[in-house]
Amino acid sequence: MNIVVCVKQVPDTATERKLRSDDKTLDREAADGVVNELDEYAVEEALRLKEAHGGEVTVLTMGPDKAADTIRKALAMGADKAVHVTDEALHGSDALSTSYAMAQTLKKIGFDLVILGSESTDARTGVLAAMLAERLGVPQLTLANKVDVAGSSITIQRVTDYGFDRVEATLPAVVSVVEKINEPRYPSFKGIMAAKKKPVAKFGLAEAEIAADQVGLGGAWSEVAEFAAAPPRAAGTVVKDEGDGGAKTAEFLAAKKFI
Repeated sequence: MNIVVCVKQVPDTATERKLRSDDKTLDREAADGVVNELDEYAVEEALRLKEAHGGEVTVLTMGPDKAADTIRKALAMGADKAVHVTDEALHGSDALSTSYAMAQTLKKIGFDLVILGSESTDARTGVLAAMLAERLGVPQLTLANKVDVAGSSITIQRVTDYGFDRVEATLPAVVSVVEKINEPRYPSFKGIMAAKKKPVAKFGLAEAEIAADQVGLGGAWSEVAEFAAAPPRAAGTVVKDEGDGGAKTAEFLAAKKFI
């Protein structure tokens, strides 16, 4: 089974994140880049499916050169190879144009199953899986907390507000997973060393047959019109209890429309 895992390098949520003043896109140089946490669950699920059914796991990422660090971690976890889509023309791509570029690449490299995290910690749109499935013309099975594959059939438990739905489809398909699906493994020293020798193919617009006018800032369907830095946190309000502390607290919460 040919499994492709889509991973993304995102700014570390423990650091301050900024937008660039020139084009209002995320300033990726202002914070350390890390693997999107939910994508680690996707990598782990792909590795478990490979261990159960055979085949190979390919890591696919789109981003600048520094995104190679994200690829190496996934390879160290046990993925077999990687494809890095990188081109200056991709800068500023929104979710729609990103899904187009990724879909074009997936068509070139081939797949039986595409797995990705349910959302990224920077954009938090949660729509890439559905967009990829639509562009590729394959079933989408989203928000999975359990995945089972039997031959050409795939079944998931889809998380809902009332429990879960059982969703079935036929491969090829696109699956997004939630954090409750598994516990990602830590890369071993052996895995880290082996990752250095695993193949990483670089695709630009030409190699993936990506139309330049469909990506980047010029091809984006959405944009940030304006932004401003968050104001500094104001000092808190102290409520002195003189026998009426409960009433004062309630009045404060009511004024802030919490109650």
